[in-house]
Parts: sequence; structure tokens; C-alpha cells
Amino acid sequence: MTILVTGAAGFIGFHVANALLDRGETVLGLDNLNRYYDPKLKAGRLEQLERRQGFRFVYADIGRFQALEAAAYNDMPKIDRIVHLAAQAGVRHSIDHPQDYLQSNYAGHLNILELARRLSNLKHLVYASSSSVYGGSTAIPFALDNPVDRPTSLYAASKRANELASISYASLYRIPQTGLRFFTVYGPWGRPDMAYYRFTADILAGRPIPVYGDGTQSRDFTYVEDIVAGVVGALDRPPISNTAPHRLFNLGNDKPNTLNRLIELIEDACGKKAVRDVKPVQPADVPATWADISESRRELDFTPRTALEDGIPRFVDWYRGFAKD
Repeated sequence: MTILVTGAAGFIGFHVANALLDRGETVLGLDNLNRYYDPKLKAGRLEQLERRQGFRFVYADIGRFQALEAAAYNDMPKIDRIVHLAAQAGVRHSIDHPQDYLQSNYAGHLNILELARRLSNLKHLVYASSSSVYGGSTAIPFALDNPVDRPTSLYAASKRANELASISYASLYRIPQTGLRFFTVYGPWGRPDMAYYRFTADILAGRPIPVYGDGTQSRDFTYVEDIVAGVVGALDRPPISNTAPHRLFNLGNDKPNTLNRLIELIEDACGKKAVRDVKPVQPADVPATWADISESRRELDFTPRTALEDGIPRFVDWYRGFAKD
């Protein structure tokens, strides 16, 4: 049988596809290879995946259902699981480019649900949500029963809309689904729009780093290998329900760190001090994120193993090698 992975050339999709191939799965990877960030990264990830036995790539824009269905058509009888990770990323990007989120996030998720409805052998659909759905919640850590009705960005609103659509399809068509709220994922092959990546690139190049606010805001930075373990653990545990087989989980490190601490660790790994260009806090930013992962530990056997003090040096080592190529 085959696992469909959308966003396979993306940061998390690349690592998830590799992990599935490592255990002998057959993976059909879809991606539209958009130019939101340096296409060299997506090309490099895809090049590695295409060398591997059991992987096949199809270019497709999930925002167009006919293109999505055509991409998956030959494999539809064999697809029994979906890991849906494709999306237009970026909280700050959504402020200035709201239209970018209509096709990938809103239409794209609905199209995946419609494709799932047509798959006769589908056992489970796992999809990416985000910690951003909690908005500016002051109830820390963020638990699954926290209110999620006040998103602070269009990106957050799109992710919450995806959750609601999935709950609806689980109820209407009994499609087993699991939504995973990711908390600030970082690591090798990461996204250049993320703070840790930009800070590393700027510090090594001797450029000032843009710091929004005083650096005391905190994030539950989660290493990508830990996230992948959570995704695969969820995939192997489809929800069982006669009415609406749908569950949500937080995937985070459960150990928030401040932006100042992140910068210190990057400075240490780079062997250079940062020059800070302090800017006002942006309107979509929230003061803190922190995942309550009690249910993920219990139901998914999810145990994050990588502290920021270990993960950042690994990322910087990878970046030094990637930047030379």
C-alpha cells in the first residue's frame, strides 16, 4: 500500500517522508514547489528523496482539485494513508499577503478531504495544524481545551478552519482523521523565514539580526526529529469512533525558551556575537507558546528528546555545510 505525503519537498514533509521510507513504506510525494523561500532548499530535499527506493514524486497544486486528483489517480486504489503537510506557511507573511492562503490552506485542505472521500482503502488522514490557533491565549501551557476562537493572524484562522472542516468530514463520511498542532519546529533543512534560520545566516555573514521586541517573548521550540516521531506515532494510531473519528494533539517540546536564549545558543554555535537591530513587536506575534503534551504522551507515546541546547548546534552545523554548496 501507499502513503500520500503532501508538501513532501517542504521542511517537515521531507523529514516525514524519509522516516516512512526508512521503515519500508511506499511514499507518493506531492508538492507545488512554490517560491515562498529559496527554491534551492526544496530542490535539495527532493533530490535526496528521489534517490530512495519506494519514493515517487508528482508535481501538483493541491489548491486545484482536478490537478490533485490527476496526480493521485493511478495510485488511488493503493493509497491507504495520507499525511497532509502542504500549506502556505508564515504568520507574518499572512499579514501582507492574505490572498496566498486562500488556495493552499483553505481550498487545498478541502480538496484533500474530497480526495480522501474518494479513496476506498483509506485508513487514516493525518494533517498539520499549528500552535497559532491558540492566538494570544493567556492560559499557559496551551491545552487542547483552551479557546481557539480568537486567531491573531489569517494563517492561524486558516489552520483553525482546516480543523473544523476535518471534524465535519469525519462526522459526515466517517473519515478517520488526526490533526496535529505543531509548535515552532526547527532543525536541519528548515525554513529560511524562521527566526533561528535567519539569525544563523545573518550572524555568520556579519549582518545585524532583526529582533522584534526585547527578546523576552518565548516559544516552545521543537526539534524536527521529535515532530516526525509524533507524526508517525499518530499515523499508526487512527481514531476509532462510530460517529466522528477525529482527534487533535499538541506536538511541542514542553520546554519554552526565550528569544534571547535562542540568540545566545546560536551565537555560541556560530562562535560570533550578534549585532541586534531592534524593531517593534509585530501585530500578529504572541508573547508565549507552550504545549501541553499530556494527551500526546498518553495516546501517542510522544516523548520529545531534543533540548534546544542540542538542536541548535546540529542546525548550525548543517547550515554551514549547506551554505558552502
